Parts: sequence; structure tokens; C-alpha cells
Amino acid sequence: MSADDKADNKAEKFGGKIKEAVGKVTGDKETEAEGATQAKKADVKDTVNDATDSVKGAFKGAKEE
Repeated sequence: MSADDKADNKAEKFGGKIKEAVGKVTGDKETEAEGATQAKKADVKDTVNDATDSVKGAFKGAKEE
């Protein structure tokens, strides 16, 4: 995963956490849920990208042998 992708995911997660907190403070359950979902989506993207990088690395390593 590129550094830009990591930065984008961190920004998306941070934005989601802020949105979730604003929803909690204001009592807006919809905004709170949207923020939590946004943060979870960023976590999933990170996990998928990390797994993809691992698989690519494994194939590259196997090719070199």
C-alpha cells in the first residue's frame, strides 16, 4: 500500500471518529452511526491493503527462489 493510501485511510478514520464524537455530543444517533461506519470502513481498507501487500510479497519471494 502506498503512503498516500495509508494517509487517506488515516484521514478517513480520523474524520469518522470526529463525526462519531459530534453525534454523541449532540445526541444525533444518525451522525454517530455514520461516523462509526466511516471509521470502520477505513480499518477494513487498511486490513485489505495489508493483506494484499502480504500476498504480493509472498509471490515475489516465491518467484525469487
